[in-house]
Amino acid sequence: MATVVVCDAQVPFVEGGAEHHVRDLVQQLRAHGHDAELVAVPFKWYPASEILAHAAAWRLLDLSESNGRRVDLVIATRFPTYFVRHPRKVVWLIHQHRAAYELAGTPFSAFGHRELDVAVRERLVALDTAMLGECRRRFANSANTAARARRYNGVEVEPLYHPPRLAPRLHAGPFGRYVLAVSRLEPVKRVDLAVRAMAHAPADVSLVVAGAGPELAALEALAGAAGVAGRVRFVGDVGADDLVALYAGALGIVYPPYDEDFGYVTLEAFFAHKPVITTTDAGGPTAFVSDGDTGYVVGPEPEALGAAIGRLDADRAHAARMGDHGFARARTITWDGVIDRLVQP
Repeated sequence: MATVVVCDAQVPFVEGGAEHHVRDLVQQLRAHGHDAELVAVPFKWYPASEILAHAAAWRLLDLSESNGRRVDLVIATRFPTYFVRHPRKVVWLIHQHRAAYELAGTPFSAFGHRELDVAVRERLVALDTAMLGECRRRFANSANTAARARRYNGVEVEPLYHPPRLAPRLHAGPFGRYVLAVSRLEPVKRVDLAVRAMAHAPADVSLVVAGAGPELAALEALAGAAGVAGRVRFVGDVGADDLVALYAGALGIVYPPYDEDFGYVTLEAFFAHKPVITTTDAGGPTAFVSDGDTGYVVGPEPEALGAAIGRLDADRAHAARMGDHGFARARTITWDGVIDRLVQP
């Protein structure tokens, strides 16, 4: 049995896939016989000068022991937790500060080409390279995340996938008259594409959006402007029981984020035997969604997404086969393999 500390950067009042990831990791470490604790430090990314200060805060922490007890292993997760000091530090990288990486200069990042932005970005990349280089072993939650570290930091990172927390509860159900979008409502998740797509989808198919976030009012207004307000239902953050039921009754899942690292939604859909419609630039989801086999991969345009929804509706037998193929893929991903790789000597 090892004594393990899992490190997380906490954004107060925010709950999403990354938060679930670290909590599930602690729970699974304990279930596999290890003594595990979660250590979290609040994180603020604005203004840009705050980012380096928060990285420095993690660098000040030495977690080699606590209360006179040796800590055998530290598992860092997202930026800047891998700045922590420990002689046996492993990283399971959820993501770096993406706004300073590939998102810089896009509508999804506050970083542009101003002198201060460039200086902070260059410093962050250099520090990330050094801190990731300290780690005994480096894993990532997806091939997309691993590729970013390889491209920008020149370090090798092994993709290590895990099942979503809802996996044991998800199940197949009837293919209903709605498609489902599950996401935080923020620009990089591009729920607006799913809303716009409804103007190009069959008129008797609706969209259910499960999730909350700052884009809610804008998305509601968009649905009205697109003439589909009566066919788009925003249900907010729903409980696990309701979410399982929504997955079970959906025709398919529409998931078009921009360059997502992993995206639990894809595997959740597969565990519910549902096909996924995603986009060519979605990143992580395209590692699982094979066009025509486990769903559809289309261009990031409302017309293409709407047409894909129409294909699901027109051939529900094929939609069911794609959902079954997705389930066969998802069921091979287990926590046993994850824990073995993370805690190996």
